[in-house]
Amino acid sequence: MRVVELEEAVRLAEAVQAVGSEPRVVTSGNFATPLPLLEAIAAELPAFRLHLLNPQRGLPLHDGVVPETMFVGPGFRGHPRLAYVPSRLSLAPRLFASTLPPDIVLIHTTLPRDGMVSLGTEVNVLPAAIEAVRARGGLVLAQLNSLMPWTFGDAIVPVEHIDAGVEVEQKLAVHVPSPPDHTSAHIGAQVAAAIGDGATIQAGIGAVPDATVAGLIDRRGLRVWTEMFSDGILALEQAGALDADAPINTSFVFGSEELYAWLDGNERVVLRRTEVTNSPARIAEQRMMTSVNTALQIDLFGQANASRIRARIYSGFGGQTDFTVGALQSPGGQAFMALRSWHPKADCSTIVPLVDEPVTSFQHSAVVTEQGVARIAGLDERTQARNLIEHAAHPDVRDELREEARALGLM
Repeated sequence: MRVVELEEAVRLAEAVQAVGSEPRVVTSGNFATPLPLLEAIAAELPAFRLHLLNPQRGLPLHDGVVPETMFVGPGFRGHPRLAYVPSRLSLAPRLFASTLPPDIVLIHTTLPRDGMVSLGTEVNVLPAAIEAVRARGGLVLAQLNSLMPWTFGDAIVPVEHIDAGVEVEQKLAVHVPSPPDHTSAHIGAQVAAAIGDGATIQAGIGAVPDATVAGLIDRRGLRVWTEMFSDGILALEQAGALDADAPINTSFVFGSEELYAWLDGNERVVLRRTEVTNSPARIAEQRMMTSVNTALQIDLFGQANASRIRARIYSGFGGQTDFTVGALQSPGGQAFMALRSWHPKADCSTIVPLVDEPVTSFQHSAVVTEQGVARIAGLDERTQARNLIEHAAHPDVRDELREEARALGLM
């Protein structure tokens, strides 16, 4: 790796542009995007495809940029040129070696140590992207940031795998969730009540998963195998709720400055590639694997739509399908779907007769709302529907749902 000025890194990227009219640029998503490096390159490349996961707002998207992703975040949501690639995240990394070959990979790393850098807060699909772009003779550029925490596992990258690095001190974006409202806290408490000592936990993004993790403070011997985590896991560690002999496994992290300080040099936290954290087979190996995810709507057949609104992509499969399948294969495992029974903005029930959007996941252990816990795993379809109506649906729509259930042959 050569350490160069920003202008030289841009010239290297422009040379790739000359080879292909629309190169694919893959970079870190979530809260780890190397913005100064990306903005400098985007300003000089007239046309390219920008690929990252869960993109945040403020990305450089001039008219020549095609935003491309396998999980839509607020930075790409509703964009007129959005190229959404449906994929389970466990399968996403292999696409870089087939249908989505990268030409340039931009990574956000620590400063070098002993011939290595660390990807810090985000590993995710980046190792696969680096391998794919190097195999085809493409370009790997690193933004070397002294403020990036040093993390371990698949986060470690040899400097010889990087063509050039630019030293840019960029303060990491933080995400401090608001305290859960009463409804979210109640839902989270109900899910937490079903999780015992010694379980392995995975929680998605949102107020309800955050509230669930907060409800586990008094547990003991918990383990973590998850796609991502935030400050809730640090709170469990500080409370003594986690198994001190087991590593904390994740693929990316975002949260507060306190969380980043705890991560830095902490060998107890192991960042792994997405194809490892999200492998249903690896998930199934974890003891009492418990996944907690949410959805936009769930129907009386137990099918969940967590991806689309009025046929337009809102997010994507993410890790929901991977963790639902893996958790159900784990001895003592559970897969919870937790959500409000009534959508406050859309002013409608989230429990519906039949989802009219593509299904994200199905066959969960239970659906949990502020109304209660509807067990569905292993029960016949009529019992599933009855439990969803009586224990998960809002009272205002239960009579209507019963009528619809009869029409569907579920009553």
